[in-house]
Amino acid sequence: MSGNVKSLKLHDGNTVPQLGFGVWQVGNDVVHEAIRTALDTGYRLIDTAAIYGNEEGVGRAIRECGVDRSQLFITTKLWNDRHGYDETMAAFDQSMQTMGLDYVDLYLIHWPAPKIGLYVKSWKAMIQLRDEGRIKSIGVSNFNIDHLQRLLDETGVIPVVNQIELNPRFQQPELREYHAEHGIITQAWSPLGHGLLWDNPLLNGIAAKHQRSVAQIVLRWHLELDNAVITKSVTPERIAENFRIFDFALDDEDMAAIGTLHDEQARFGPDPERFRLPKQAV
Repeated sequence: MSGNVKSLKLHDGNTVPQLGFGVWQVGNDVVHEAIRTALDTGYRLIDTAAIYGNEEGVGRAIRECGVDRSQLFITTKLWNDRHGYDETMAAFDQSMQTMGLDYVDLYLIHWPAPKIGLYVKSWKAMIQLRDEGRIKSIGVSNFNIDHLQRLLDETGVIPVVNQIELNPRFQQPELREYHAEHGIITQAWSPLGHGLLWDNPLLNGIAAKHQRSVAQIVLRWHLELDNAVITKSVTPERIAENFRIFDFALDDEDMAAIGTLHDEQARFGPDPERFRLPKQAV
């Protein structure tokens, strides 16, 4: 992988870049330029989803970027209204056609949508697609412990990744512990806490200590925890700033202090147990 981005070993034998570039809320008309900037900066993981409405632009950027496909790690996701075995197969085919790709490196069930109750059937379809070589690795997003355990109990296959809301205000310690026990990589979405961390005195103090921005401190905190991280910006300066986190480290005192910021009630996004079929979601 380009630059100094560490790759994390997945339990299926593949690897994933620890730092990736996400394109939620980035329209088809601007996603090409954003991805080009990210790739020029050194990112090699691009994270999209069917519901984002920009798979076409992402695929075009991948084909035209000049970086060999084998050097890129592409993630997309199955939306909630396509759960079920046959629907998942069709939805995956549609994503591949839209992006113009032969395979993806990681395919995720975007939300468990337990009220629909079909995520195990979707998982079985994804196992089949993986076995056919059309998906390198299979994972999930926004799954709770009971959802993960049901996949394991009913199929014997545990996800390689669970992409979840995670930041210093909402650290999900029990879920991360389950991940560690089962070899699941924790991948953080909205790792910077929806912009609610910029005025935090503790984080600003650590930032001043290291002569870094609060964003860089928070992203470095994720790396120190061995989380994978998906960042998102369309601003070239911010894209570059988010990547400049490999030439310093947080000490034990920093990590312990940030650990005190956790608030069990600080979830900002939807509750996976109730979230089902809105038109847009992270």
